Amino acid sequence: MLPRKRILITGGAGFIGSHLCERLVDAGHDVICLDNYFTGTKENILKLLDYPNFELLRHDVTFPLYVEVDEIYNLACPASPVHYQYDPVQTTKTSVHGAINMLGLAKRTGAKIFQSSTSEVYGDPAVHPQTEDYRGNVNPIGPRACYDEGKRCAETLFFDYYRQHDLRIRVARIFNTYGPRMRPDDGRVVSNFIVQALRGDAITIYGNGSQTRSFCFIDDLINGFICLMDAPDHVIGPINLGNPREFTIKQLAELVIKITGTKSKFIFEDLPEDDPLQRCPDIGLAKQKLDWQPSVDLEIGLERTINYFSQVIE
Repeated sequence: MLPRKRILITGGAGFIGSHLCERLVDAGHDVICLDNYFTGTKENILKLLDYPNFELLRHDVTFPLYVEVDEIYNLACPASPVHYQYDPVQTTKTSVHGAINMLGLAKRTGAKIFQSSTSEVYGDPAVHPQTEDYRGNVNPIGPRACYDEGKRCAETLFFDYYRQHDLRIRVARIFNTYGPRMRPDDGRVVSNFIVQALRGDAITIYGNGSQTRSFCFIDDLINGFICLMDAPDHVIGPINLGNPREFTIKQLAELVIKITGTKSKFIFEDLPEDDPLQRCPDIGLAKQKLDWQPSVDLEIGLERTINYFSQVIE
């Protein structure tokens, strides 16, 4: 039996965080779920509330926290453009102040700490697919910079704490992830297309639909998180976690239409500023260091996600 750990998950009531909470509670660990409910919801973790090894804490990571833990997963930050651009100053503070506070907690307690970084650190990449040694093409003053640069600064802080204080860190760069518990108003392409299709609305494609993305199902991502956290201490990252199979946005829309059986048509609008034209991970490092790769096919993952949305949208 694995040793029981005390684990803090910031952003634990969010889409990704709630799945991680569930996995770690089921594994028998004592889990503290921290969230300020800006994008997370209590509904995501309702079924965990009766578990004796689960605790829910309302708190904002931009303020210090004093608890005793063995591991920290720092997931707190709005991740979709609609939400992180709503209050860009707070988004940057969440990434930067949140990282400082969680790193300080890890330093005090000796905890191992995981940072959920993002493929957005690569910006609109000039290298394809993106490898971890690529330094990115980011606009530091654009409308997405609050998130892109906030996450880049958080990575800087993690590596400086690692070098200066010998902290045990893990840094994962997450590529487009989807699945049950995404918010209907999330604003990202998978949820947008599914909600529009289920409502019989026209599907909005920004640009001409030729831009590409890779889509990783939530279960695969959580497996990657745990593989990285459990890896030997010399495996610190950053490591790309995502699905390397690439689709155009138009192909995604066509697949959603096929699965839902809708008669929705396409409408095309201008591409938002700084929206990347290509986004696809090179996961060679994850395969080599973690023996990890995604296994859920996009069509199967979309079916599960569409089934979830069909139950929660009006």
